[in-house]
Amino acid sequence: MTMHMIPYKHRVIHVRFEGRSYSIRLSELEIREWSRDAEVRQALAFHLDIPLYKLDRYVIERHANGNITVRPEAVFG
Repeated sequence: MTMHMIPYKHRVIHVRFEGRSYSIRLSELEIREWSRDAEVRQALAFHLDIPLYKLDRYVIERHANGNITVRPEAVFG
């Protein structure tokens, strides 16, 4: 099955931060799916009103449909 890109105005960034989940439109953060990780973290930190360093160890995943997921790094063991 082929996944189609979602139109930009409907693309979202899904965020899991300190036990809470957020879904924010990329357009609201003024970023694109190809924005650099540093740009994504900076826009997200500003939006969530948190210090940038709190997102340092978060993983940024880009999906084929144009959405982005930002989540804590998985720890095993």
